[in-house]
This record gives sequence, C-alpha cells and structure tokens, in this order.
Amino acid sequence: MFEVVIGLEVHVQLNTKTKLFCSCPTSFNHRQNTNTCPTCLALPGALPVLNKEVLHKSVMFGTAVDATINQTSYFDRKSYFYPDSPSAYQITQLYTPIVEHGKLRIDFEDGSHKVIRINRAHIEADAGKNIHDGPVSKVDLNRAGTPLLEIVSEPDMRSAEEVTLYLKKLHSIIRYLDIGDANMQEGSFRVDVNVSIRPKGDEKLYTRVEIKNINSFRFIQRAIELEVARQSEAWEDGIYESEIVQETRLFDQVKQETRSMRGKEEAADYRYFPEPDLLKAVVTDEMIEEFSKIPELPDEKMERFVKDYGMSEYNAMVVTSSLEMAHFFEGMMQEGISAKNALTWLTVELQGRFKGEVNISNSPIDAKKLGFLVKRIEDGTISGKAAKEVLDYLMEKGGEVDEAIDTLGLKQVSDTGAIEAICDAVINANQDKVAEYKGGKDKLFGFFVGQVMKESKGSANPATVNEILKAKLG
Repeated sequence: MFEVVIGLEVHVQLNTKTKLFCSCPTSFNHRQNTNTCPTCLALPGALPVLNKEVLHKSVMFGTAVDATINQTSYFDRKSYFYPDSPSAYQITQLYTPIVEHGKLRIDFEDGSHKVIRINRAHIEADAGKNIHDGPVSKVDLNRAGTPLLEIVSEPDMRSAEEVTLYLKKLHSIIRYLDIGDANMQEGSFRVDVNVSIRPKGDEKLYTRVEIKNINSFRFIQRAIELEVARQSEAWEDGIYESEIVQETRLFDQVKQETRSMRGKEEAADYRYFPEPDLLKAVVTDEMIEEFSKIPELPDEKMERFVKDYGMSEYNAMVVTSSLEMAHFFEGMMQEGISAKNALTWLTVELQGRFKGEVNISNSPIDAKKLGFLVKRIEDGTISGKAAKEVLDYLMEKGGEVDEAIDTLGLKQVSDTGAIEAICDAVINANQDKVAEYKGGKDKLFGFFVGQVMKESKGSANPATVNEILKAKLG
C-alpha cells in the first residue's frame, strides 16, 4: 500500500592530521579540551586558514563517486547556538559545495544493482561534544573544528535493506580511499536518516522525519522499520497530517521507538550567509590531476576478482566488502591456493572463530599463515577436518602451521604400502560386508572407507584410501 522514501546525510570525519582551519591535532581520545587553540575556540581576532588536505580528500571522494568537482567553492556560516559550538555558528558550504551530482551503485544478493544518486558532498567544521554526567553536562571542545565531509543522497532508497547496502558501500569507499577511518563508535561516520512514506504510485514527496546520529547499521535498519510503522499507522488512522510533522527524532534502542527531539529547522532558521573570514576555495587543474589519482575501489576490485580468480560476482562482492577483507584474501591467494578454498577458510572457518573484539584487522592468524594452512590441505599433507584442529590450535597458542601439524600428529599418511595393509586388514575382518558389497550394496563402500580412516586414526589420505579400496573390492 505504501512506498517508503529515504534519503541520507552522512557526516564523515576526514583523517587529516590537523583541524579544518587551524593546526590543532584531530587525534581521538586525548584529555578533554587539550586539542584547542584561539581559532577553534572562536576567540576574538583569531582567523581561520583552510587546510589544503581537506580539498585533496574531498576531490578523491568526488572522483570515486563519479561526481562533478566544483573547482571554485565557497564557505557559508550556519548560525545556531548550542553549548558544544563555541562560535555560535558552523562554517559549512550551502550554496556552492565542492562536490555535486555523484552516484553510488548498490548490489543485491540476487545479482541485481541499483544506482543511488548523491546530491552533494560539502566540507564543514564539526562541533565539540557534550558529555552528560547525571545532573551535570560538560563540554569537550577537542573535536570542534575537525573537518567533516557531509555526503547527502537524493531520496532514492525505498527500504531499510537499500539503506544498509548504500551505507556499507559508502563506508567501504571511504576506507578504500583512506580519507577517514569511518568508525561509527567513535563518531567519525555519523548518519542522519530522512524518512517519509507515500501511497504506491504517488510521485509526491510527503512530510519527512529526520532520525539523528544512529551509530550502527543494525540500529539504523531498526529505526527505519519503527518510523515507517509509525507513519503508516498514522496514515491508516486518518491522523497523518496532525501526527507526522517535520521534526528531528532520536532512536531509543531500549524502548524500541523513535522519539521527538525538536522541530526540524528550515534553511532560513539558520540565517546562512557567506563566511566573511574565508576566501573562496580554489582547486586548480594541477590539483585536480593530482588529487584525482585514487586507488582501486570496491567495484573495480570485485570485477578483477571475478576475472582473475573465477569467482562468482556475489562471492567477490563479499570478499571486497571491506578493504581489510580484500587485502587478507589477496594475501592468502599469494600462497597459490584455489579461490574457493581461500574464501571458505576466510569467511567461514576463520571469521567463525572470532569472538569479542577480535576481527579481521587484529586476527591472531595472518593471511600468509591461513593461506599456507589451506595449501597444506590442497597438497594432501592434512585433511580438511584436521586443518580445523590446526586452526583452533593456532588461534589459541600461535606458532607455525607445520609445527602445529607435527605437534598434533595430524599429518596424512600417503604411503600406499601402509594404507594398503590397513585396507587388507579391514577387508579380511569384514568378509560378510564384502560379500554384500559385491552383491550390489554399493553404499557399503562408505563403511569400508570409514573403517580404514578409523584404523589410521584419520591420518590416511582419503583419496588414496578410496583408490586402493576400489581396486581391492572390484
């Protein structure tokens, strides 16, 4: 009955060493109010000077999303008072942003794609941070003046699933470009979601509600679902116009609801005007040529993996979804193993053993070691089952693959003489089963394989066992 209409505003903290308009460091987790100076505290007489590296990173992003780069852009003042804004205004780009008219492709599991339009990406200075401690609120201005790139999509998304895919792809591009760490928990990748609904087939845009600063993909998806349910219910009850107003809401994960914070301001409420203390930002032709040199992006890497490794598009998409995963996979492939086994042992076996804070970035098993473990399966040194024991051992105690195999006594026996002797013993001990097998009960072949593997304590090479038994049983 209803169609969901969603647009996103994503604030990405750029990983410059210094702030947007001063030389204060941007490093996270320093003692409160120590990374400040007269400029980022907006003290009288202190003037901003633009950080050139911010232009560099903005152009890189614009190139990555096939956008228009405005070689001349301007800064504006957005006036508002809040305790974490020492100047009572924010320096941003309203009228002429540095990046406009980009696009980002999202990929679905069934192999289909959709392009989400990016309206703009503009530079702005971050505010500080309010810390609420019981009845007392404190302000930490270390973050004030940190450079942000605000990326604004068109209202092209129609479901929480599309939003999640868009954000994950955007997050991945930021990390591939290395223009920000995009850490949601530390606030360097903050998402505002604009949600509205309309009857299916209607092209009109109805009242949108903004849900502010949600810090995980899972919470974003849940907040959208709750807000869509709230708006749909209001429409069906005939109270849409009175109940659904343009406002900013927050997501309460405990109560599982969105809740009103404040009415949503219009541009006029912020009294925008050109920033008088800054010159226009100019990106020269030479700068465009230099700044547009960007590394291989997720879509390009995915296409290369499909071509070079014979992977399916979906599997290639999984393994290129994050820069760390792609680098790990390529590190494994340097051991000369099959892409299929590399993918399984990376995404199923290794990641399935991660607990707590352990992830692909701080894994106790590096790419070379996991690749070598897979190589030992493929060259017949150990079985796949034994390799799982080796991986458990390495995760807990470290060390080298071959040392772990020897310590655990898991090396496969490929000596045909030794295996043949075990096969003869099993056949001699089970003459009744031999007769049944030769009488047509083909399924009994698995029984003989199992008995040989049991007698060899799992060390016999399964391929060799199968070959010898087939010859002996006829």
